[in-house]
Amino acid sequence: MDRRYFDWAATALPSETGLVTTPFGNPSSRHLEGRTARLALEAARSRCAKILGVQPKELYFTSGGTESNAIPLHSLLLRKNAAFLISAVEHPSVGENALILERMGIRLGYIGVEKDGRVSEKTLETALAGLPGTRFGAIMGVNNETGAVMDIPALVKVFRNRKGPPVHIHSDLVQALGKVPLDISRWDLDSASFSAHKIGGPRGIGLLWLRRTAQSLEVLGVGGGQEGGIRPGTENTSAACAMADCMEHFAEPRAVQAGYAAASQRWAALIRALRSLDRCTLIPEDRRDEDERFSPWILQAGFRGIPGEVMARALDDAGFAVSTGSACSSRSQKRPVLEAMGIKGDQSLEGIRISQGWSSSMGDIEKLIAAIGKILEVL
Repeated sequence: MDRRYFDWAATALPSETGLVTTPFGNPSSRHLEGRTARLALEAARSRCAKILGVQPKELYFTSGGTESNAIPLHSLLLRKNAAFLISAVEHPSVGENALILERMGIRLGYIGVEKDGRVSEKTLETALAGLPGTRFGAIMGVNNETGAVMDIPALVKVFRNRKGPPVHIHSDLVQALGKVPLDISRWDLDSASFSAHKIGGPRGIGLLWLRRTAQSLEVLGVGGGQEGGIRPGTENTSAACAMADCMEHFAEPRAVQAGYAAASQRWAALIRALRSLDRCTLIPEDRRDEDERFSPWILQAGFRGIPGEVMARALDDAGFAVSTGSACSSRSQKRPVLEAMGIKGDQSLEGIRISQGWSSSMGDIEKLIAAIGKILEVL
């Protein structure tokens, strides 16, 4: 079957850029093979750091975005009287870990979102007022279901301006890397997470950025002391080099700018077409053709009277891959992100996520629109 892929937010199509051959030695070994592997690993770290505009010593290779989110979160278990806030629309790798921490006695609070799914300065101020003693805050950069882009610099200022103990501010930037402009060195964050397979790299490799002033972070995982003791375990040198290749190709600022412009044009055409369908509701409803509040790589839409699972299966049968939400929680019938936006009941279950990538074309968009129209005639 002639298929078209619209689930890039779950994982990107693999890129030849990410296929590399690297030294096989263990980077911790002292012999020639180990030293050669260490040189390759540190070169990859430096290349990633250059793209992100940070120091190589601030980057730690992990197994992916989930672990990069968990490491700073779990450090709360080693703090006394800790309290922490997360946005109500975080990825499950943050949200579900937060629930476990709460069960272990750490106070948890949620930062509400506006109807467009974005955390505002007002909702953050309200959350901070409701949880005195907050020591940790997590707000993702781009939502993985709606594409909502958070104003991270403005939100960080709210944290920094409050009275009380300092707050460690973490941001899940998995859906932002290579898709929207990033400047983490100027955003005053303390840590951030990234994943390779969202930008065409291999699965099982990611990055945790820890600002130098935040590197006193205590971690629960211990072992051989690799990655500065932040993420022990034998490093995956080949995957790290592949991630560096993909970041240089897709996350370089000029590439991001060009990709953003092309993606915006394709999404504008899709949004206009969906808005013309009587049974389609954009999520949020006021999303514009070209809307800086949202990433032009992700779109959420619902079709009245059709559960999202049914629409996704119908599109799959027609040769189009879409999803109903985060792949990491695909077995759950609940849609907490949409519910946090005030979308309840059947309407929340009608949403599907359409996400595009660098190889998507306007022709793919046109065929998707035609397929949706045909499905609506039948369902």
